[in-house]
Amino acid sequence: MTAACDPPRIVHCDEAIVVVEKPSGMPSVPARTPLDPPCVAERLAAFFGTVEAVHRLDRDTSGLLVLARSAEARAALGRAFEHGLVAKRYVAVVRGAPPIDAGEIHQPLAPDPDRPPRQRVDVVHGRRAVTRWWQRERGLAGTPAEGCSLLELEPLTGRSHQLRVHLAWLGCPLLGDRLYGPREERGRLALHAAEISFPHPIDGRELRCTAPALGSPWDWFQFACFTTASGRAPTG
Repeated sequence: MTAACDPPRIVHCDEAIVVVEKPSGMPSVPARTPLDPPCVAERLAAFFGTVEAVHRLDRDTSGLLVLARSAEARAALGRAFEHGLVAKRYVAVVRGAPPIDAGEIHQPLAPDPDRPPRQRVDVVHGRRAVTRWWQRERGLAGTPAEGCSLLELEPLTGRSHQLRVHLAWLGCPLLGDRLYGPREERGRLALHAAEISFPHPIDGRELRCTAPALGSPWDWFQFACFTTASGRAPTG
């Protein structure tokens, strides 16, 4: 059974929203062709009725996705995203290692007209895109992680393929990224949305959900963010 056939795991549910952990291989939104697997909303319809994703994860990215159960919730969450009130954290396994331990990437992005659906750094026509990153662990020699690094990522904007393009620009393409890394890459895209926090659409209280990255390639590393009681990785 492929990951796309596995159901999304329910992380939080109430009268306004559903938060799930999306498996790699499942579309966030309705697919473009009948040959594509059902999207998250379609997989949840039998249990929750009509729901709508309020943001997107790339099909091959796993992790937390928020869906609205009403038009009012959808509008409120849309405003939260628009006003920068939503915070997201990702973990990633990359090829190589960044040149320093932490940093912030400011590189505007635009569609690549010659190679759709790729995006590219474009300082003339691109839209503002900002990513914070921290190197958490380097792979040990003689282990499956040799030549790779574990990074924590915080996107401050939400451009299409932002993390994938910024990491490739940094010289550390994501493991399994055949679009922005070596075409001979094999295996799943090593990008996981591990945490999201946002104001609840009904009462405005902050809601924080976490989903630890488990299994390969995450278990190549020992970083404590996967086992801390709070679920939040240390920063700085």
